[in-house]
Amino acid sequence: MEEKLRQLLEDSRQNEELREKLLKTRQNKDPMKAFCDTCQSLGYEIYLGELFACGQVMNDSKLRSVNGGGVCAIDGWDDAYEMFFASLEVL
Repeated sequence: MEEKLRQLLEDSRQNEELREKLLKTRQNKDPMKAFCDTCQSLGYEIYLGELFACGQVMNDSKLRSVNGGGVCAIDGWDDAYEMFFASLEVL
């Protein structure tokens, strides 16, 4: 999933129309679903369940890697969707 989002971000840097379509999904009643639907319609295999799981898996791995020393989740590391848009908005 991270590679798919990275590719989408790179493509958005080169294609203003794509960038605008993705930004427009944020105005939808269900923005994450609209984002995934838009991605899929454009040929990017980004699915809602995978998007939710992406950040969670990364965060869980970070916690396991500290061998019991990290008892609290790291805020902001579990939201691949928000991190993607933070990067997209500064293009």
